[in-house]
Amino acid sequence: MSYNFSNFKSAVKTVEDWVVKEFGGIRTGRATPAILDNVSVEVYGSRMPIKQVASVSIEDPRTLRIAPYDNSQIKAVEKSITAANLGLSVSSDERGLRVAFPELTSERRTSLLKVAKEKLEQAKVSIRKHRDESVRDVDEKEKKKEISEDDKFRSKAELQKLVDEANRKMDELYSKKEKEVSN
Repeated sequence: MSYNFSNFKSAVKTVEDWVVKEFGGIRTGRATPAILDNVSVEVYGSRMPIKQVASVSIEDPRTLRIAPYDNSQIKAVEKSITAANLGLSVSSDERGLRVAFPELTSERRTSLLKVAKEKLEQAKVSIRKHRDESVRDVDEKEKKKEISEDDKFRSKAELQKLVDEANRKMDELYSKKEKEVSN
């Protein structure tokens, strides 16, 4: 009987989703609605994500168009985006808001890559932590005679393949973000 890696795989999937979300928040010179995912707006006495109070679309490669469902909320949305300190310039007109992405400087690109590298390292540390938990579990099962010694070594080898695959995927995500920031 071999070891069940479903817990490890779901943990790696969670880490991968986190990395994708974090990398999505690292702004490049291109307009992307994902940058506003963590911005919430104070409307009708409660805080709501921008997606729930306005439609967000890409107007051109460096501009987003935000059209609140209720035009009386334009000022609240503008205030929230400005307060989020994302380095974006916001202007309003009769149709809603226009969010412009400034050109990236070389220093800003370097700092963005540094942040992305830190996120990558956090993800890899998390994967190692999950690997260590699985190794302890495999050792425990072998001690309790639930799996044989051969199965233990087979399971650890399989686990290492899964770890290598996960790390390769994280590196690919970083490379993609690095290319995006550098261009």
